[in-house]
Amino acid sequence: MSNLQIGLAIAGGVVLAAVVAHGAWSSRRNAPRQALPEPGGDASPASLREPSLDDEVHDTQPMTLPPVARRSVMDSLIDVIATIALDGPHLVVSGEAAIAAMPATRRAGSKPFAIEGYNLTTLAWEVPVAGQRYGGFQAGVQLANRSGALNEIEYSEYVVKTQAFADAINATPEFPEMLEEVARARELDQFASAHDAQLGFTIRARNASWSPGYVQQNAARLGFVAGVIPGRMVLPASTEGLAPVLVLSFDSQAALAEDPAQSAIRDIALHLDVAQVDRNEQPFERMRDVAAALAQTMDGVVTDDNGQLLTAQTMDGIGAELQGLYDTLEQRDLAAGSLLARRLFA
Repeated sequence: MSNLQIGLAIAGGVVLAAVVAHGAWSSRRNAPRQALPEPGGDASPASLREPSLDDEVHDTQPMTLPPVARRSVMDSLIDVIATIALDGPHLVVSGEAAIAAMPATRRAGSKPFAIEGYNLTTLAWEVPVAGQRYGGFQAGVQLANRSGALNEIEYSEYVVKTQAFADAINATPEFPEMLEEVARARELDQFASAHDAQLGFTIRARNASWSPGYVQQNAARLGFVAGVIPGRMVLPASTEGLAPVLVLSFDSQAALAEDPAQSAIRDIALHLDVAQVDRNEQPFERMRDVAAALAQTMDGVVTDDNGQLLTAQTMDGIGAELQGLYDTLEQRDLAAGSLLARRLFA
């Protein structure tokens, strides 16, 4: 082989090596960013999770009676309430009898429906519990929620269910006037619709995409825990059992992929349900801080749902409007994060 042929062969090899190296470098640059090993053990985001419905105690489930009397869950501010007076000589109904007479479902149309008994031992209204004695009952249906206002059909279903319960325990219900309650429901629904704020930020990748593990690792460092739904993480409230302060979500298909490390995520969403979170949690301020921290760490930008960059001035304006909304809700006795607000804006 001549010197020229040898030189060309060497040059060709160098070019080939350069092409391979460039391809490998490009592949690494464009591959989704991966989570790094955490020092000091295996406390991965997957080891923490959002509380599920099974972890919570619901208003419709029997609970162990505390020594202190509990308030009724129902409130005339957002509920239609019918009194149910006992008939007969004893005027006492056992918890077992009340439970047996309860309707199969706890809804009237799209509205929550509940029956409570007055416990003669604790002197408190509660969902009937076996082993207790009750001297009266009340039945309620919610005036409005995010499905809309209580209508005449739902009110009629509420009456039918309440009457059936009363008949089963030998009692007589007394209902508020339907047209007045439906009108009250519409007014409450109008107020709620005008003051129902749900905020969303989007963090978009500038260059390299992110793997699910990379997103989860960076969110976990800011206090988020894994949600019950794939592609969802939550920032828990300071009080256990309450709605999360913030929700972070990304493509659920990427979270469910056979090899999540190869899934490419280019944007994640931060969500704040204003009425569900107590203003003392400072949810909007924390939302801003989280968005900025994630954008800086993950090389992203913070935008609205339409891809427009969110400036500090824009966020300041949103924050000022939120303070006015919080004040309005409090003046209506529907403070953000309160039980009534959580029920109404649900």
